[in-house]
Amino acid sequence: MSDATHAERRKLCLFGNPNSGKTTLFNRLTGARARVGNYPGVTVERREGSLRLPNGEEVEVLDLPGTYSLAPRSPDEAIASAALFEGDTDSVWVVVVDANALARTLYLATLVAETDVPLVVALNMVDEVEGRGGRVDVGPVERALGVRCVPIVASKGEGVDALLEAVIAAKPRSPLALPALGPAAGPLARVADGVASAFPSVRAGLVPGLARRFVLATDAELGELPDAIARPTREAIDAGAGEALVRVRYALVDDLTARTVDLPATTRSASERIDDVLTHPWLGTGIFLVVMGLIFEGLFVGAEPVVSVIERAVSAVGGFVAGVMPEGPLEGLVVDGVIAGVGNVVTFVPQIALLFLLLGVLEDSGYLARVAFVLDRLMGAVGLNGRAFVPMISGYACAIPAVMATRTIENAKDRILTMLVIPLMSCSARLPIYVLVTAAVFSGTKPVFGFIAVGAVVLLAMYTLSLVAAVGAAAVLRRTVLRGPRPTLMLELPPYRWPTGRNLAFGVWRRVRVFLTDAGSLILALSIILWALLSYPRDGAAHARFESAREQAETMLAGPALDARMHQLQDLEAQHGLEHSVAGRVGRAMEPALRPLGMDWRVGVGVLGAFAAREVFISTLGTVFGIGDADETSAPLRDVLTRAKRDDGSKLFTPLSGVALMVFFVLACQCMSTLAVVRRESGSWKWPVFLFGYMSVLAYVGALLVYQAGLAMGFS
Repeated sequence: MSDATHAERRKLCLFGNPNSGKTTLFNRLTGARARVGNYPGVTVERREGSLRLPNGEEVEVLDLPGTYSLAPRSPDEAIASAALFEGDTDSVWVVVVDANALARTLYLATLVAETDVPLVVALNMVDEVEGRGGRVDVGPVERALGVRCVPIVASKGEGVDALLEAVIAAKPRSPLALPALGPAAGPLARVADGVASAFPSVRAGLVPGLARRFVLATDAELGELPDAIARPTREAIDAGAGEALVRVRYALVDDLTARTVDLPATTRSASERIDDVLTHPWLGTGIFLVVMGLIFEGLFVGAEPVVSVIERAVSAVGGFVAGVMPEGPLEGLVVDGVIAGVGNVVTFVPQIALLFLLLGVLEDSGYLARVAFVLDRLMGAVGLNGRAFVPMISGYACAIPAVMATRTIENAKDRILTMLVIPLMSCSARLPIYVLVTAAVFSGTKPVFGFIAVGAVVLLAMYTLSLVAAVGAAAVLRRTVLRGPRPTLMLELPPYRWPTGRNLAFGVWRRVRVFLTDAGSLILALSIILWALLSYPRDGAAHARFESAREQAETMLAGPALDARMHQLQDLEAQHGLEHSVAGRVGRAMEPALRPLGMDWRVGVGVLGAFAAREVFISTLGTVFGIGDADETSAPLRDVLTRAKRDDGSKLFTPLSGVALMVFFVLACQCMSTLAVVRRESGSWKWPVFLFGYMSVLAYVGALLVYQAGLAMGFS
């Protein structure tokens, strides 16, 4: 279908409070035809999809951000407000309200009803009311608002056909006339006159609703309005118009709630009894730690088999392509640049999918809201939102899905702050570095207290340091770069529900698709660039010498001896190439800055290579020291690191320099994939650049203090 035809489609705008079932209805209507992106200029998620109505008309379905009002006090509310007052004249609005919480969710429907837009109210989750012995009568809502109110169960698809028939029949209507507003009526009328004169393009049916919205605007927004609106709006505010509007609306909502949903008198619900345990300050925290332990274990263990399969598949594809392509620069680009870069992207998918599946279960069941409630006081002490705890703990497994998980945090500043501290959590990619360095510098060391392995103490220290650094960075950033008051957590505790497989599947697929299409393309590009820096320029003369040595070996050796010599020459050529590459030369240039940290240029090249992924540090070190196919368990690499000398003959890797190196990796943002995802989630290069800068400074200073203080105290 052409873009022109696509642009002419009518829109079906889904509107509602968080947890009202709006997105469940969107998934039911659009299925796999949904698209996910961000609203222009902001990082609030935008979902769009197509739907063919029963009359054959194809419409665009827009899932607007969940909001409680039209006062633009957050990006979500600003988008929803703009969509209503600046949208197409023929868009149909479906406001989804929760039959279990009608007194709260119906308030938004009254705001939309105060305009002339075609409107349908979808009364969702009526099955839960009926399951509790209640009765639902939509007549009072229809008569009071002058719109169709259709009972539905979005998760099961019940009532959706009737809802679509109501959408087809929806027409522009007279705005809802509120009861007498007393002394505020006159000032409100003058605000409406100001809106009509200042914005002549706004149609008459939107003017009363827009005037009432301005009465609840912030001082900053009023300062940007024409004087013809700002002056009477301030007069209306002084006359108590805002309070009068809220009072009248809630009186209407309370009356409609009492007449629409009839529930029998009951004792405390099962949900309330469960909350006594899950929201208890101590019991709730303990249960959550157990739940997070299971999630953490799942990310480490559950995704590992799939990651291993992907890594083997990427390696097999690379080996096959290397076997059929002639050796040369193009072969290196395809195998080591493109295929390896694709592998860097795809290997994150299992962890991303698993994390969002588990988070989806927690959120859809209603448990995640309880977690935020329990932990808000603890997190708020360092300037973080209560919802930040889950993404931060997830960062112990991998920062990529953890950064994406910050989407559960509504406030933009709180989301950015959480993104900026997640990379300090010691992810699983750092573990191989800790294992290798610990084995190289602490081998033969006696156990602590005679029975605790030194390696266990070192690992505990590194993970503890990462948590302390993240919490400390959050406290500092909240008081400086992202200055602001202690974040206020406003949330509801939705009833417990069984998550639906359909919603979970769509949610996981959306996250994975967004990662692959947006962040993945950037990671691939950076992978190719980093490969070029580690591989070029090529030394033709050196290559000729190694070719001559290989030919000589073939004439003089055979069998295992020939194979060993060929592997040795391959490793030596790779070592020579890396040393003379751009990255190698940069590593040598960095050596004066690295020496105070107990490192030399070889470690510097490893640090540069680790920017592709932290675990690449080990294979890069292996190449630098002439050990091929090295990993953290490679005995030859451990041995050569233990024996490595500096130019002055002193040992390169000592317990002190090893600890300084591990501290550097705890605090440094050596992961281009994380930076790419932060760029995608924040919508700007400003934050990933700042993240890389402040963590690099923190890492350098931390390693410097450890090494120099250790030397001053007599450690080696």
